[in-house]
Amino acid sequence: MKAFIVKFLQDDSGATAIEYGLIAAGIAIAIIAAVNGVGTALSGKFDTISSSLK
Repeated sequence: MKAFIVKFLQDDSGATAIEYGLIAAGIAIAIIAAVNGVGTALSGKFDTISSSLK
C-alpha cells in the first residue's frame, strides 16, 4: 500500500494535461482580446466612411 501511495504522489502525468489546458486558455484569451480590438477599430472606420458618404 505504501508503494502505491508513493507512486501516486510521484506521478505527474495529470499536471501536463492541466498545463496544456492553461496554455490553451491563455491563447484563447489573447485571440479574443485581439479580435475584440480589431472589431472596435473596424467599426469606427466603417462609421467614419458611412458618415462621409452621406
